[in-house]
Amino acid sequence: MRMKFNKSSQLVLVAAASLLAASLVTACSQIDQTLTVDFVFVASSKAAGANNYGQIDVFEINSESGKMRHIPASPFPSGGRDPVSEAVSADYGSLFVANQDDNNIVQFVIGTDGKLYPYNTVNTPGIFPVAIAANKANLFVVDTYQPLAICSTADPCSGSIGVFPLTTATSTVPVAIGAPVTNAAISASYWPIQLAGSSDIIVPTAINIASGSNDGSNAYVYVAAYDSSVSPTAGYIFGFQVGSGGVLSALPGSPFAAGTQPSGIASDSTGSYLYVTDFARSDVLGYSIAASGALTSLAASPFPAGNQPSAIVVDPAYPYAYVVNSLDATIEAYSVSNGELSFLGGSSTPVIYSTGTQPVAVGIDPSTERFIFTANFLNDNVSGFELSPSAGSLVESQFSPFPSDDWPTAVAAIPHNGTGGGVEPQ
Repeated sequence: MRMKFNKSSQLVLVAAASLLAASLVTACSQIDQTLTVDFVFVASSKAAGANNYGQIDVFEINSESGKMRHIPASPFPSGGRDPVSEAVSADYGSLFVANQDDNNIVQFVIGTDGKLYPYNTVNTPGIFPVAIAANKANLFVVDTYQPLAICSTADPCSGSIGVFPLTTATSTVPVAIGAPVTNAAISASYWPIQLAGSSDIIVPTAINIASGSNDGSNAYVYVAAYDSSVSPTAGYIFGFQVGSGGVLSALPGSPFAAGTQPSGIASDSTGSYLYVTDFARSDVLGYSIAASGALTSLAASPFPAGNQPSAIVVDPAYPYAYVVNSLDATIEAYSVSNGELSFLGGSSTPVIYSTGTQPVAVGIDPSTERFIFTANFLNDNVSGFELSPSAGSLVESQFSPFPSDDWPTAVAAIPHNGTGGGVEPQ
């Protein structure tokens, strides 16, 4: 039997077909465009697994809610015991993890889905790495002790910094780590972090690279440290210029005075200002960076912070800085103007937000520069926030805090497909 359609029936069918087509287009758009803006890598130091390795939790950040969710297969073994610091390559293709108890740096290739694949392992030039940083040309590592026979936990000595050249990645070969650079002055692959003519024990705590050329040259490297042989301890920033092939030379005036016990260090995106948290004095020291790399204290420095500030991050897109106070379990927000820090919005009192217990690291997502996260050491979790670009205030991300493995110590992040489905800085 042949069916007969009238004009109204035809209109209904056309409308239904149009709706179906629109639904398919929308579905395809949703498939093509993800809401994930970043992958965040959180190192957890407590031994886990058959080999007592630390762990790397990998989270994806949702662009709409800020929710951080474990990717499938997370966590991944860190490739060593007690991971304490992380850095990513300039092309966002590799994650470097420093494992303190094994004196090594493990390089992971990062998959397009955020998964980690062990690629290379190198030994650090010194003993017990404490911090690493990378730019396009070099990977820098700060060790607690120099590689001397007299150095041990029972008989400590001053720390050191080493440099590994990095090759440029290709479409088929990831970044490669070269042999450590030789310090011709001592015929060894490290530069001592110590006071000239003194036997005092200098303890390094953090490292920062101030921006140089696009190829990673002409950069300045700063190491926060303190003299543990005096009471109260005395803080310093050791500054180096990075020369050809990664060779370091001390900056004029280095080391620079830096309070009592510097803990975290960060510079702004232009390389014009440097900031150091003072764990013992509960403040933040600010410096301007001269063309020579030399540091000069800012007029209003030091700036007040909470109790035992452990880390600081400066937003690369917006005029704000954020400090985590480990004893208070808070993150504190600042406005930044000509390098000077002030309480957010001109407030006469600190603007603070609660985190998990003992936050020790803080990061900002590199895709939108709007999502902030802290690693909370004693709560075994990560706190997430979204900042207001116009005000700098923070709103807790949906379902924050997010569980991590035990004793998280470090954070690093890469953008997902550049802009995470079209989300751009505002």
